Amino acid sequence: MAFTQTGTAQPFPLTDNSREASLLRLEQLAHLMDSAFVIPGLNRRIGLDSVMGLVPVIGDVAGMLLSSYIVYEARRLGVPKWLLARMALNVAFDGVVGSVPLAGDIFDAAFKANRRNVRLLRRHLERHGGVRPNEIEGTAVRLD
Repeated sequence: MAFTQTGTAQPFPLTDNSREASLLRLEQLAHLMDSAFVIPGLNRRIGLDSVMGLVPVIGDVAGMLLSSYIVYEARRLGVPKWLLARMALNVAFDGVVGSVPLAGDIFDAAFKANRRNVRLLRRHLERHGGVRPNEIEGTAVRLD
């Protein structure tokens, strides 16, 4: 953990290129893009990707560019080509279907391609990349 001059803790500085720091930044980006806001009354989470998709063409292109950054980072982290292809297909599918007016925006709010891609990346790095697991597998036993 790094500390700033004011004494506040910063979990991973933006210049930290470790796998865990990169994964944390990508998870934060995916959260912002796919589930940062709650629709009042519906209790349904949407993200910046859905909001940007309301602007025809420009919003969809901007959303695809930001989503492509996750695929770029996955390539930088050394994931296999088959996983990169799967992640790119998620982005392309989200972009193509999301470009349909209104129905695409509803699909965009439900599909959440960025969270899917970060989940795929995390699972791969936990198995092969030396990243500590996010969750501990097993059963818990209460000791009284």
